[in-house]
Amino acid sequence: MSSWKTTVKADRWVKPFFKQYRRALVLALVLGLATFVFAGALMFTSGYLISRAAEMPGNILMIHLPVIFVRVFGIGKPIFQYFERLTSHDWVLRMTSGLRLKLYEALEGDAIAFKRSRRTGDILGLLAEDIGHIQNLYLRTVFPTIVAWLLYFAIVIGLGFFSVWFALAMLLVLGVVVFLAPLVSALVNGARNAKRKAMKNELYSELTDNVLGVSDWIFSHRGDEYLARYKATERAMRNIDASTERFSRRRDLLTSAVFALVAVMLLVWSANMFGGAHGGAANWIAAFVLGFFPLIDAFTPLPAAATEASSYRDSIERLGELPASDRTEGDAVEPEAPLDIAIDGLTFRYPGTNRRVLDDLTLHIAHGERLAILGKSGSGKSTLASLIRGDLEPVAGAVTLGGVATTRFGDSMARYIGVIQQQTYLFNRTLRENLQIGNPRATDDEIREVLGKVGLADMVAQLPEGLDTLVDEAGMRFSGGERHRVALARVLLQDVPIIILDEPTVGLDPATERALLETFFETTRDKTLVMITHHLQGTSMMDRVVFIEDGKLELSGSPADLEQTSARYQRLLAFDRGTAIPV
Repeated sequence: MSSWKTTVKADRWVKPFFKQYRRALVLALVLGLATFVFAGALMFTSGYLISRAAEMPGNILMIHLPVIFVRVFGIGKPIFQYFERLTSHDWVLRMTSGLRLKLYEALEGDAIAFKRSRRTGDILGLLAEDIGHIQNLYLRTVFPTIVAWLLYFAIVIGLGFFSVWFALAMLLVLGVVVFLAPLVSALVNGARNAKRKAMKNELYSELTDNVLGVSDWIFSHRGDEYLARYKATERAMRNIDASTERFSRRRDLLTSAVFALVAVMLLVWSANMFGGAHGGAANWIAAFVLGFFPLIDAFTPLPAAATEASSYRDSIERLGELPASDRTEGDAVEPEAPLDIAIDGLTFRYPGTNRRVLDDLTLHIAHGERLAILGKSGSGKSTLASLIRGDLEPVAGAVTLGGVATTRFGDSMARYIGVIQQQTYLFNRTLRENLQIGNPRATDDEIREVLGKVGLADMVAQLPEGLDTLVDEAGMRFSGGERHRVALARVLLQDVPIIILDEPTVGLDPATERALLETFFETTRDKTLVMITHHLQGTSMMDRVVFIEDGKLELSGSPADLEQTSARYQRLLAFDRGTAIPV
């Protein structure tokens, strides 16, 4: 794993917020330091006041000044502490809010790339674990560490005015708590925490995958196996927690012993420095000893802060792995008419792989053209569709719509391209709300007109509450063909000039498939239609057919011409129809 220096240098998530709110950060640190200074000063003056009062002075005015300082420090300490908490927590909440917003925007803007590179459980890990860790980065690590270091050097420098040798001794002994204990904790418990966090992230992934595929576990009678694996991981995490807790208790005991040693050292040194008869300079002995105890609270969190540092670094690195989006908002992007799709020398491979999914592909799709893209599974058809939509960025070459790179459109691409996927998802809302995803301002008359075009008017009329009928989760109320027709209705309401059909009839019977394709072609006559498919059903109604294999364009032409001139297309057509394959 990379070092903290490398992580901080490459960080584009947390570091910008430190710069953005640097004034609030500095103010919180100053208030935090003032809180401990006033706490120490309160006990210092209290110790002196108690000793001075024990002399039983004849007049209260003789201890009037220490009483005033006790009141000042006693009132000032909670005031500084209150404003420090107010400032620091406001800073943290602002940072966390901005961080979550930035994460959601990254997930939304690059959802396709994120889905291809991560599992759903990883998203849960980012939202539930990593944001929470980074939220504590300031409160548990940055703030306590900086304040403790400032106090540490202030104590050493202050004691140096009285005794250089004692200041050096305090530098060494107190340095055990300030530097050695955090270092050992980071090496021992830090590794355990990193392992536990990795196990928990993996647990999120496994749990999510298994919940989504719970029917497979049940049907295969392997539910007990899944529970055993899950419980084994939970036990391993509890064992790590137990080991971490044992180490922490022993470390805290030794740390307390060091604090006790420091107190004894202060007592012995101050007794030698200010010793003598009762009263007088001897009153400073209690002041120096008692003044140290409130400062213990500043040094106690340091080992735990160092322990969690590895978790923060891992969280920052995981966030840094999210695909960066360089898109503009898209509103200023206006493609030129006609809205031709130009693919020039396109090469693409997914991050972390060497295989070229698409290799130097050149293709031109004229406005209003109907194009079928054929190819085996894994040939790059769906990847090409994602590149056309601008969801992915080419490694080399260009994909443009109306002369503008598709990656520049961002969310505004929905004004130009509509997509019907292999699986149409319907939300558990009313049918009207599911249709208005394509156009939130669509009226009931417009919705009914579109439903008539896609052949769903009669079906909707028979629903218990018409357009207000609730759609069951994932649209299970409707058949596969009906869900695809609802998807087509969405796109028609969206009223875009280009429609991409990505394997729209997978899993449908031949009769339903044929009827659905006829509906698609009939209702999209005035639009550019790109159909991605693995077989030839419906290709006879297209203007052109291209065949992609191993990322390259292997075949191109009109269906009629290819049927007459291409032996390969003839074999594909015969195979698709189930007839004798020509030799």
